[in-house]
Amino acid sequence: MISKKMEAMVQGSSAIRAMFEEGKKMAEKYGAENVYDFSLGNPNVPAPAQVKEAAVAILNEEDSLMVHGYMSNSGYEDVRAIIANSLNRRFGTAFGEENILMTVGAAGGLNVILKTLLNPGDEVIAFAPYFGEYRSYVSNYDGVLVEVPADTQTFQPNLKMLGQKITEKTKAVIVNSPNNPTGVVYSEETIRQLAQVLEEKQSVFGTSIYLISDEPYRELVYDGAQVPWLTNYYKNTIVGYSYSKSLSLPGERIGYLVIPSEADDSALIIGAANVANRILGYVNAPSLFQRVVARCVDAKTDVAYYDRNRETLYSGLQKAGFSCIKPEGAFYLFVKSPVEDEKTFCEAAKKYHLLLVPGSSFACPGFVRLAYCVSYETIVNSLPKFMELAAEYGLGK
Repeated sequence: MISKKMEAMVQGSSAIRAMFEEGKKMAEKYGAENVYDFSLGNPNVPAPAQVKEAAVAILNEEDSLMVHGYMSNSGYEDVRAIIANSLNRRFGTAFGEENILMTVGAAGGLNVILKTLLNPGDEVIAFAPYFGEYRSYVSNYDGVLVEVPADTQTFQPNLKMLGQKITEKTKAVIVNSPNNPTGVVYSEETIRQLAQVLEEKQSVFGTSIYLISDEPYRELVYDGAQVPWLTNYYKNTIVGYSYSKSLSLPGERIGYLVIPSEADDSALIIGAANVANRILGYVNAPSLFQRVVARCVDAKTDVAYYDRNRETLYSGLQKAGFSCIKPEGAFYLFVKSPVEDEKTFCEAAKKYHLLLVPGSSFACPGFVRLAYCVSYETIVNSLPKFMELAAEYGLGK
């Protein structure tokens, strides 16, 4: 028998992945061109040519022990220094290699820092809607995930409710901007107010509350949107980053944590995070792609591709009569369900070969998420089907 803890996790397994697997079966049955799968945030934009060139050059030029061997659990020193210097240039920070820990993607990084920080019963706050795997990540270390209800008008964090949710057991607050699933970018004013709330509560309880900024979509923004760099607003910030989206490398599992020296107990946290990286079984981030991202630290994927998809899908859904906030970043639309139970709406959408993810997976029922990191042809060809789905619910009249 499997563990009781895993039984619960299996039963609550990701609806996103389940929908993705169903999409593959539908594609086999109806033909991939006739299935409109908006379930999984799997980038459809190719990685920049520079990535392939870097990988080939590294394999040809560098010593095989350097490329494929063990290194410090925190990663290659030169790679971490390159990343630190890049952040310093872009955000006016003063990080050194000691502040960077290379991780197995953003998910690996979140697990490392939660393993480092949490005692059983410690609370971690997340703002709905949020990436559903946060529940499992916190549960992995016997923490308690505390949800702040969504502000469904703006999808900015509900800071008044945050103040009510913080207790003496609060160890961390997770934020994700640009946000999955809404595509909303948290404004500078929101971040300033968030920092103020956390500072006040630290004083009240005499504790350290860490702000964990989950940032895999940082580079995917539109219309000149700016994503605040959070360590400049709150010293107890820890940043988790991934190259999965910015360089279209989700399968390579490469990212990093930033642990600033100014953070409370930073030296202890840095040391413990290195140990956590090892004992969680990661040991170290993938060696080849540590070296690849160091050569591609300023490379970017083609955001214009996603922007065209965003504009086309958003306009098409608006014309069909659906309601959603226009995303400023990432590659998701969060659409209001025309019925209260969005899961029944998702089932109805399958009749038109449209695969959508229910908002309850993100702690925000009544909405559905569409990942528009698909081909442009999929976007265009899906719009008549959305029209038919809208007509079924009397929309667009």
